[in-house]
Amino acid sequence: MLNIDLHCHSTVSDGVLTPAQLVERAFQRGVKILALTDHDDIAGLEEASMAAFEKNITFINGVEISVSWRGRTIHVLGLNVDPNFQPLVGGLAAIRAGRIQRARNIAAALEKAGIEGSLEGAYAFVGVRGLIGRTHFARFLIEKGYAKDMKSVFKKYLVKGKPGYAHHEWAALSEVIEWITGSGGRAVIAHPARYNLGKNVLNDLFDEFSALGGGALEVISASHTPQQVEIFAEHARKHDFLVSCGSDFHGPGESYYDLGQLPKLPVGCVPVWHDWKVPQNV
Repeated sequence: MLNIDLHCHSTVSDGVLTPAQLVERAFQRGVKILALTDHDDIAGLEEASMAAFEKNITFINGVEISVSWRGRTIHVLGLNVDPNFQPLVGGLAAIRAGRIQRARNIAAALEKAGIEGSLEGAYAFVGVRGLIGRTHFARFLIEKGYAKDMKSVFKKYLVKGKPGYAHHEWAALSEVIEWITGSGGRAVIAHPARYNLGKNVLNDLFDEFSALGGGALEVISASHTPQQVEIFAEHARKHDFLVSCGSDFHGPGESYYDLGQLPKLPVGCVPVWHDWKVPQNV
């Protein structure tokens, strides 16, 4: 059985392990093919690639990009991207700049709810690149006792309609797919169950994604129940998408799946890596 993980995060974005430490954990857990997909940043790819080479792990250059679509935030993975492709590099830099203002808006929303010091508290958890996201606020809120774990803190504070939510305009779906495919990579909709889209809107997203050149769907995810895995496998077959799998690992004790813990892909789905120069059955 192929032990592959195409979605995880390091300290370059909101993970708790450095890129090299992440690769070491993947090695210890038997992962043979690994993609690092930090949020809106590719600065960790070189370190991770070097560490993976030493461990004889096939490494895939990746990124998870924030997208605004019909007033919603969705995430698109870029797999097998060229980290030197300038439209991708410049686009990600612009997104990261926008994260600073969003963080201020989240902090202001939390202050209105009576929670002070959240911006400084969140930045205390930020990694080496200074990229700040909701996960850093979540860690602050957990540390201060406002919630017990990641799932509950997001549900209580950081999603739409809750005290710490702040709307933000990210990149457009069309330009993000252009960055990814222009770099030679493959665009993948990450964890589609998390967006809570109705059936018709979900089909609209998949239709538009396909028309713009997106070609794959993350079917196996820590965000998906076994029933949802089957639902999204059927969507993949219907829309002729390749399928991907990823733990969305951020750190020990924070993630629902650890590295190397993913179930098998559903029968009848074509894996996103089927035409890559990687082992097909490890």
